This record gives sequence, C-alpha cells and structure tokens, in this order.
Amino acid sequence: MQSSPMAKGVLLLLLIFSIVSWAIICSKFSTYRKAKSEDGRFLETFSKTENLTHIYNFAKELRVSPLARVFLTGYRELYVFQEMAKEERKKRGEPPAAGGEMVTPRDLKGISLALNKAINLEVGRLSHRLDFLATTGSTTPFIGLFGTVWGIMHSFRSIGLQGTASIGGVAPGIAEALIATAAGLVAAIPAVIFFNYFNNKIYLFTSVMDDFSLDFAYMAEKNFVREPVEEKSFDLS
Repeated sequence: MQSSPMAKGVLLLLLIFSIVSWAIICSKFSTYRKAKSEDGRFLETFSKTENLTHIYNFAKELRVSPLARVFLTGYRELYVFQEMAKEERKKRGEPPAAGGEMVTPRDLKGISLALNKAINLEVGRLSHRLDFLATTGSTTPFIGLFGTVWGIMHSFRSIGLQGTASIGGVAPGIAEALIATAAGLVAAIPAVIFFNYFNNKIYLFTSVMDDFSLDFAYMAEKNFVREPVEEKSFDLS
C-alpha cells in the first residue's frame, strides 16, 4: 500500500491480466469437459443407430459437442444435394427413387469440403480467447520487469536525495521491484501452462473430428452415392 502510484498501476494491470486469465481457464475447463462428454454420447449413438434422422434429432440436442456440429453440417449438405437430385428427377418426369435419392461423386466432394470447413469453424470456436492467455504469458513478465526497473530507479532517487545508501532509503524501492517481478511471474506462469494444455486438448478434438469426417464421407459414399453413367462413344466413320 505504500508503493508509488506507478508501482500500484503496474500491480493493478497485472491483477487484471491474472483475473481475466483465470476466468478464461475456468471457462475452458468446463467447456472442454462438457464437449468431451457430449462427443462420447454422440459417437455412441452414431455407432449404434442406422437412422440418420434419429441421429440428426439427437445431435441437435447437444449444444457443446464439436462432433455433433460437424455431423449436422454434413447431414444438411447431404439433404440439400438429395433435394437437388429430387428436383432434377421431377424435371425429367421420372418417379421418385425408392429408398431415397442418390448423389453424385461430385456432390460427395462438396460434402467433404463442407465438413472440413465445419471442422475449422469448431477449432476456431474451441480456440476462442486462448490468444489472451498467450498474450498474458508473453507480456506480463515484461510488465513486471518494468515495475522492477521503476522500483530500482526510485531507490537510486532516494539515495541521491538522502546522500547515503542506507537500508531505509533503498528498501522501499527494492520491495516495489520484487513485488512487481513476482506479480508478473504469478500472472504469466499459469497462463503459459494452461495455454499449452488447452492447445493439446484442441489437437485431440481436431483429430477426432478429422476421423469422424472421414467416417461420415465413407458412409455417405457407401449408401448415397451413385456412380456416373459412362457415355458410350460411337464410331461414325
């Protein structure tokens, strides 16, 4: 409380960084735990249920699961391409296909592209606000160092005013310097640790989503893709 206004400002700034960082850490812990739990429930339903409409209705109830969001994107794209195929069949005057409309390999590429975009979107959502942890880990030690330098300057100023290098004149500035250094490290160390920890979690989520997108594309290819009809060539010579 007896620190200079500049030292108090440095400590207040470091306190704000620390509070916001811990708020993000607690929020991400809760979000990732719920996401992992919902991903497990979704994969269990997806592996045991063959009705895509039932899986779609179940996935809409999962608010945090990245896998459910990726599936919803793939399902909607598949539905859109099936509707387009149905409209083309109507234009040709053909009856509706038994067992649902089929899509082309070109449509499957569009579905795969949409799945990749959905994965990138989920990675961005999972990474939201983690940049603040990186900023905290890289800047707060230097902010603390600034407080350290300021405290040492204050100590030398006191020595100059008193004309003697007594403990009483040097101790307050040194105390300010040590407090600022410690506060900078207290704010930076947890931010760096949990930034790396959460990045590893995001990598695991991304791997699971990549594997699921391949499984979904294979399922769509096996059940909904029709091979293009090869055009016969005639020799007119």
